[in-house]
Amino acid sequence: MPRVRRGGEGARRGLAAWSPYYVLLAVVGSLLAYGVVMVLSASSPTSYASTGDSYTVFKRQLVWVLAGVALMLVTSRVDYRIWRRLGLPLLALSLLGLLYVAVHPGAVSANGSTRWIPITGGIAIQPSEFAKLGLLLFAADVLTRKHRLLGDVRHLLVPVLPVTLVLAALVMAQPDLGTTLLVCSIAFGLLFIAGTPLPLLTLMAGLGLAGGLGLIMKADYRRERLLSFLDPGASRLSSGYQIIQGRFALGSGGLLGVGLGASRQKWSYVPNAHTDFIFAIIGEELGLVGTMAILVLFAAIAYAGIRAARNAPEAFGRYLAGGITVWIVVQALVNIGAVVGVLPITGVPLPFVSAGGSSMLVLLAAAGMLLNVAKHEVWRAPAPVRATVAGERRRRRPAPAVRPARAATRTPDGRLSAPVALAAAEARRRADPRRPSERPRRAAQPTEPQRPHGGLRSR
Repeated sequence: MPRVRRGGEGARRGLAAWSPYYVLLAVVGSLLAYGVVMVLSASSPTSYASTGDSYTVFKRQLVWVLAGVALMLVTSRVDYRIWRRLGLPLLALSLLGLLYVAVHPGAVSANGSTRWIPITGGIAIQPSEFAKLGLLLFAADVLTRKHRLLGDVRHLLVPVLPVTLVLAALVMAQPDLGTTLLVCSIAFGLLFIAGTPLPLLTLMAGLGLAGGLGLIMKADYRRERLLSFLDPGASRLSSGYQIIQGRFALGSGGLLGVGLGASRQKWSYVPNAHTDFIFAIIGEELGLVGTMAILVLFAAIAYAGIRAARNAPEAFGRYLAGGITVWIVVQALVNIGAVVGVLPITGVPLPFVSAGGSSMLVLLAAAGMLLNVAKHEVWRAPAPVRATVAGERRRRRPAPAVRPARAATRTPDGRLSAPVALAAAEARRRADPRRPSERPRRAAQPTEPQRPHGGLRSR
C-alpha cells in the first residue's frame, strides 16, 4: 500500500501523487496525445493521396480515441470484480467472430490477411483484439476459482492452455502471427503469475518457439520475412524494403530529429507509416529524444502495472493487472523490436500510439480495468487510530510468569547443599516480618567429634 502524505488534500482523500493510479493515468494520457499528433503527421500524405483530404485518417483516429477514452473512464469507475462475469461471454463471442472471419466470404481482407468483420459505413471490427481481452478475463477468473488446486499441474493448465491453443489456431488461420504471439504471451504471463514451476514454463516456451518457427517456415511470405529480417539487403526491393526504409527514417532523425511534420520517409517510402511503423516516423521527426520518451512511458506502465498487481486486494485483481501489463508491454516490445530490426515484422501496432479502431478501444478498456485495480490499492482504508487522553492510565504490563520450583538437591548424608540452604534461609527471612533479634533461634545440632588430623588411632 503506498504511503500517504500527512496533511493536505492527498491525506484527506487517501491518494499519493506517486501512486500507480496517477502514474497510469498520466502515462496513458501522454501516449494518446503523442499518438494523435504523430498519426496526423504520418498519415497526411497517404490521406491526401487517397481521398484528397490530409485529415481523413486523423479525424477517424480522433473519433476512436475519444470513444476509447470514454470507455476507459467507464471501466475505471466500475469495480473490476464485476468484469469476472464478462470473461466467458466475451470469449465465446470472440470465438464466434474468429470463426466468422475464417469461413464467411463477407469478411474484410487487407494485405493478404482476413481479420475484420464489416459493420456499417466503412467501420469494421477485428475479433482477435476482443479475443485477447476475453482470454485474459476468462483465465484470470478460472485461476482465481481454482487457487486451492493450483499445486496440481492438471488444474493449473486446464482449461487455460487448451482454450489458448484454440484461440491461437483460429487467429493463425487469418493469418496473423503477431496477434497469435500476443495471445500466447497473455496466457504465459498469467500462468507465471499463478506460480507455474519454472521447468514447465521453460518447456512450454520451447515448444511454443518450435511451433512458431514451424509455422513461419511453412508459409512462403512468412519465410521471406524471416530471411529478410536476417539479411534485409538481400531483398531490399521486396520483403526487406520496409525494414531498410524504417532504418533510414530512424537514422535520419539523429538526436533531436528533423522537426515535427518534416519527415521525408512518410511520403510513400515507409509502408504503413501511421500504423505498424509509426515508431520509425517518431524517430525521424523527434529523434533519439522522442523515441526514448516512448520507451520511458512504456517502462512506467510496466512499473505501475506490476505495483498494482502486487498490491491488489485479492487474487483476481492480481491476475487481471498482471495480465494487462504483460499484454501492453509485450505488444510494445514486439512493435518497437520489428521497427529497429531486432525482431521480425509481425504487423502488431504500437499500443495507444498507432492508428487503429478495435485495438484502441480494447486497449483503453483494459487500461480502465487496470486503473480500477490501482484505485483499489490506493483507496484502501488505513487502520483506525485510537485517540488517547492525557490523563488516561497506562496499561500495566503483565506480571512475569513464575518459574516452577526445582527439587532441592541434598548431600549424601541427607543435608541440603550449601547454595540451596542459603536460598531457603533467605526465603524464610523474607517471609518472617519480625526483627532478627525477635526471631527464635534454632537449637544447635550436636556435631560428631572430630578426629585428630594425622597420627595413629588410640588403641
